[in-house]
Amino acid sequence: MKTYHKILLIIITLAFSPVVYGQPAKTAKELTEEGVTLFDSGKYDEAIVKYKEAIKTDPKYYNAYYEMGYTLFSDKNPLDAIPYLETALKLNPKAGGVYDLLGSIYDDNKQTAKAIEYYLKGISLDPDYQRLYYNLGLTYFRQKEYALAEEKVIKAIKLDPKHASSHDMYAKIMFEQDKKGKALLGWSSFLLLEPNSKRSINAINKLNKIINYGITRTGDKVTISLSNNGKQGADFIIPATVIASTAGQKGLSSADSLTLQLTKLYSVADMFNDKPADPFFKAYFVDYFKTLALTDNMPAFTRYITLADDNENKVAWFKAHDSTIPKLEGWMNKTDRKFE
Repeated sequence: MKTYHKILLIIITLAFSPVVYGQPAKTAKELTEEGVTLFDSGKYDEAIVKYKEAIKTDPKYYNAYYEMGYTLFSDKNPLDAIPYLETALKLNPKAGGVYDLLGSIYDDNKQTAKAIEYYLKGISLDPDYQRLYYNLGLTYFRQKEYALAEEKVIKAIKLDPKHASSHDMYAKIMFEQDKKGKALLGWSSFLLLEPNSKRSINAINKLNKIINYGITRTGDKVTISLSNNGKQGADFIIPATVIASTAGQKGLSSADSLTLQLTKLYSVADMFNDKPADPFFKAYFVDYFKTLALTDNMPAFTRYITLADDNENKVAWFKAHDSTIPKLEGWMNKTDRKFE
């Protein structure tokens, strides 16, 4: 009798417990999303397990291969990422992000020609994918192909004007070509987007190097000494303008001095242009910063873009002048930056 009741109980339990024993398996999409969440938490190994499960569940699910490749790349196993990314391309031949990632892997592995091949192929298939232009410009920059680097980085800026790295790269390209005026405006633009990071310190140092180029101060005496290697008229324009901007001024703080210097330099920025004139530089950089120099926002602007340097004093200044940031932001929001 007891046996009969036991068997009957098991049958009833099985019949009325579909939720416990019949849960549907997770989809490849769900598994991949779980992997991305783990990745975002820095749990790369666990994320990889999820991606492998997703691929096993659906061998044709593109996102699983891409996320696997991206995670391996981020986890410093870039060469292991290549087979997954190649599979991702077979499933989605126009995926600009995959071409960009493969290009980065080959570039980091010193296979420059192959990196450029992937970037160019990606651009041809996904011409609006901004990072392809930026990373291709970076590759050209490393190869000292400055004209090609400039062309690609300008395109990257046009596709995403708020991508700070593109502005930083533009400035570096100009600086390496001894185009100091262009580099000055490039780093000014970068710092407006990224004023308080480790990279900002380098940009501020470069800005100061350009501003102080060729200037020697001994007591009240100021002289300009330029090398014979100067390739641009800006080699004389910049120091002469800098000296004139603070002539006769006494007891200036470093921030006030820089404000006067940048105001004067922006006002003559047309003179930093190439011959024949570069329409992108004129419209996007010169016109914007010349207009800014005509406003009363320059004290706030100068302190804002140099926040990474002497941060404590800059923050104190803003606290004492709490209306300046909203005013600067208002000017920026209503002032368009045109490309040409």
